[in-house]
Amino acid sequence: MNEILKAAELLLKASSIVVLTGAGASTESGIPDFRSSKGLYNRPKKFDYPAEVLLSHSFFVNKTDIFYEYYFSHLIYEDAKPNDCHKALAEMEKLCNLKTIITQNIDGLHQEAGSTRVIELHGTIKRYNCTKCNAQYGLADIDRKAVPKCSKCGGIIKPDVVLYEEPLNEKELIKAAHLTSGADALLVIGTSLVVYPAAGLLNYYKGNKLIIINLGSTPYDKNATVVIRESAGKAMKRIVSVLKENRSGA
Repeated sequence: MNEILKAAELLLKASSIVVLTGAGASTESGIPDFRSSKGLYNRPKKFDYPAEVLLSHSFFVNKTDIFYEYYFSHLIYEDAKPNDCHKALAEMEKLCNLKTIITQNIDGLHQEAGSTRVIELHGTIKRYNCTKCNAQYGLADIDRKAVPKCSKCGGIIKPDVVLYEEPLNEKELIKAAHLTSGADALLVIGTSLVVYPAAGLLNYYKGNKLIIINLGSTPYDKNATVVIRESAGKAMKRIVSVLKENRSGA
């Protein structure tokens, strides 16, 4: 059976679906991933530090000006719009038993596409907090010409994203693990499944309907029921098209 049809059939029959998305879900929106040949880690070096250092907690604390110069130029893509993958997942909420999307992405494109059940494991570029008084700001409130300072107390503002050296939000991680554990089908999209603890969520999955959509291989391919080697947008658009056909023909 065609892998797209097989994936759609599994999703239609699933009593509960959890989706895990990585950087590959957003590359078709013009947002680079991290580890591919064109990814963030392999871009021309304007800065004298590797990306993992530039995006670390200690670098934010000790070299805040350089941190923000890199952050604003490499992580903010305001012109990015939801692609076919984001749109398809939003439609899936109406077509089958999709319980939640667990994303490693910080771009907010799932919500912009219309998805209402999203867990952002690594935070979001949309929110900012004062490190001194915890006042909250949106991206539109942030001055990008200098280190952003709180208008209330003058403290330094930090993006609400998980930096290297920082733990994930424990409450969100526990919730994600619980939902994955109880899922009938697990749909993994656009992630190499090598970054932990997010990749470790697959160890909580107890079902037999694991679908992996990724251009490259992953350590969990051997456990998958279906593996699709296509771009996230192309594959998800085709899958949702099948879901709609089955829905209209029911």
